[in-house]
Amino acid sequence: MSSDYKVGDLIYDANIYDGMNSSLDDLQFYKRWLPKSKDARILELCCGTGRLTLPIAKDGYDISGVDYTSSMLDQAKMKASEAGLEIRFIEADIRTLNLQEKYDLIFIPFNSIHHLYKNEDLFKVFDVVKNHLKDGGLFLLDCFNPNIRYIVESEKEQKEVAAYTTDDGREVLIKQTMRYETKTQINRIEWHYFINGAFNSTQNLDMRMFFPQELDSYLEWNGFKVIHKYGGFGEEAFNDNSEKQIFVCQCKLEY
Repeated sequence: MSSDYKVGDLIYDANIYDGMNSSLDDLQFYKRWLPKSKDARILELCCGTGRLTLPIAKDGYDISGVDYTSSMLDQAKMKASEAGLEIRFIEADIRTLNLQEKYDLIFIPFNSIHHLYKNEDLFKVFDVVKNHLKDGGLFLLDCFNPNIRYIVESEKEQKEVAAYTTDDGREVLIKQTMRYETKTQINRIEWHYFINGAFNSTQNLDMRMFFPQELDSYLEWNGFKVIHKYGGFGEEAFNDNSEKQIFVCQCKLEY
C-alpha cells in the first residue's frame, strides 16, 4: 500500500485551479463570522489564489493569507494588485507556521484539512492555530462529511467532474476515479486531465477523510471548544445527510 499521498502539480496550476474553483458559496458564511470591528486581524490558512481573501479584504478587513504553493500565491498577489488591494500573502507550511503575531479570527476553508494525511499533521496545525489566536478569538474550518455510499459507487467507473475554459484559453475536461483505503481513511482520487481535446496527464488528489465523532474529539483533545457545528454554509443543523462539517471554535480557557 503506497504512502506517497499528494496533490498533483497540475491541480495547483493557478489558472486551472481558478477555472475549477470559482464558486463562492462559502463566502457569506465566513463573512457572517468576521468581527464587527474592521481593526480586527484575520488569518486565512490555505488561501490558494485568494478566492476568499480578496473579497474579505475588499470589505476593509486586515487579512493575511498563507499557502504552501508559490504559483497559487503569485496568482493571488496579481489579483490583489489588479484590485488595488494591499494584502500580505505568506508562503509557508501551515504545520510549522510561526508568525509571532496574534489574530482575532483564523480560518481554514475549502476542505483543505483533507490534505493533512496523518493525525500528527492535523495536530500540528491545531497547535499553530492556538499559538496565533487571540484570547476569545474564533477558529473556523470546513470539510466534507464522508459519504461512504458515494465513494463506493464512484469506485466502479470513471466520471466526468468538470469541463471549463481557463482564463488563459485552455479547454479543460476532468474525469475522476477513486479508491478508498480503509486502513488510512484516505480516498485515493485520480483526476484525468484532457486539455484542448487531448489527454494530458493523471493527477492525484488524495484526501484524508475525517469522520464526525473523530473530528469532534480531535478538536476537543487539542484544546478547542466547538461553539457551533453546521452541516452547510447556510448554518443548517448537522445531521446524517449533511455534505459538510463546518466548525466554529474557540480555545478552551485554562485555569
